[in-house]
Amino acid sequence: MPSVEPIRPDLDLDLEAANRELEDARPEEVIAWAASRFGDRLALSTSFGAQSAVMLHLVAKTAPATKVICIDTGYLFPETYRFAEELEKRFGLQVHWYAATMTAARQEALYGKLWEQGPEGVERYLRINKVEPMNRALEELGITAWMAGLRREQTEHRRTLRKVMLQNGRVKIHPILSFSDADVEAYMAEHDLPHHPLVAEGYRSIGDHHSTLPTTPDMDPREGRILGKSRECGLHLPLSEDQKKSYKSSSL
Repeated sequence: MPSVEPIRPDLDLDLEAANRELEDARPEEVIAWAASRFGDRLALSTSFGAQSAVMLHLVAKTAPATKVICIDTGYLFPETYRFAEELEKRFGLQVHWYAATMTAARQEALYGKLWEQGPEGVERYLRINKVEPMNRALEELGITAWMAGLRREQTEHRRTLRKVMLQNGRVKIHPILSFSDADVEAYMAEHDLPHHPLVAEGYRSIGDHHSTLPTTPDMDPREGRILGKSRECGLHLPLSEDQKKSYKSSSL
């Protein structure tokens, strides 16, 4: 179904026409379209996860001026920080790191381990450490179009996505949406791209260290992500009306 979300006044985009144009386009063509259309208002989000090198490589070779955003929850694996340094240097990226306004240590002192406090605690954890920093990044960097490496194979929610959508008034673009696991591995092999180092230890979907587990080949990789039943990190879900009001009142 076409999005009924209101589009920002600074955008002039026919979503249906864009999706028809890009339906069978290669990822490079989608990225080039986005870069041409949005210029310095375009960003890529990355988690420096298991297969993040694919989208980072695609953007680095197709639209290298694209802003790259990574959200640092304060609970990333040490290997993730080192992997990020490796890819930043290899691809010549300038990554904009954003974090919660309250440190992880202060959060635990005041609230305890929110991720262990049921659905409400998880929702609060995601809001503080992922959703608010990402919305702040998008506002401060002047972003109106946001690319992400989501794929339909990953979760039930992602099966419903289109290559070009609206999310909270911004254009959301998914260049590798139709890539299968085999497509990802073939691209990585073709371009000699590294996996996150923890992949060798059985971690196939990598997030915060307190809520990521290794999985076996017969399991869905997202089964290793135990922060919330939806297996979504919160960044790629539309805001609720209450969240929108909260961010609006905070100038976010």
